Amino acid sequence: MILLSKRNILIQLDTDAQASTFDRVVAIDSGVDELFTYSNVALDQVQSLVHGAMFTRGPDNLKHTAIFIGGSDVAACEAILEKVKQTFFGPLSVSVMLDANGSNTTAAAAVHAAAKHLNLSQTRALVLGGTGPVGQRAARLLAGQGALVTLASRSQDRAVLAADRINKTVGGERVLPVSQVTGATLSEVQLVIAAGAAGVVLLPNDARCSAANLRVVIDLNAVAPHGIEGVQV
Repeated sequence: MILLSKRNILIQLDTDAQASTFDRVVAIDSGVDELFTYSNVALDQVQSLVHGAMFTRGPDNLKHTAIFIGGSDVAACEAILEKVKQTFFGPLSVSVMLDANGSNTTAAAAVHAAAKHLNLSQTRALVLGGTGPVGQRAARLLAGQGALVTLASRSQDRAVLAADRINKTVGGERVLPVSQVTGATLSEVQLVIAAGAAGVVLLPNDARCSAANLRVVIDLNAVAPHGIEGVQV
């Protein structure tokens, strides 16, 4: 017997050992009636979790169930998302959203803000901390809008891997990986997005002021010292 219920249920699937408290607070504040949280979720566990969400409510009532995928590893979260979608069949599906470490929402907000001041299709951009969850998403969104993106990371290997993955997704070679940002790099860009770890200065004030073509800087780190020196919260 399937009981009809209109209580809104959000199922949090997190790939990290400890599920994000940030995501849980946001879920509660957004009005979720029931929040089910699962941490350290692996691919082989996804099907049973999704089936449990789908089979307990009729197709017309599944609109009150949703799945949220989070964690610090973007690639792992994307794999979870694909597995969730593969588990759906016929009319049995629920809403699903991926936002690994706030990557989609934070990066989308940054790119949206940049687009108010720049024509992204004619912009050269630099993403600092580009191999983190937010940095990868910002680079992908910018490249998808036609920008030429330099993706910077302390690790050249990680930068190459992230750039290759984004280029395959958006098509073409719009993302260039680097492990060191030089004055020549800064002289070419109109946009800088700093998406590094909290409390790490990625762009000193002198370097920022010497970049003649730089028009927009966006710092996604609100913890002092800020990612872009001289740019306050």
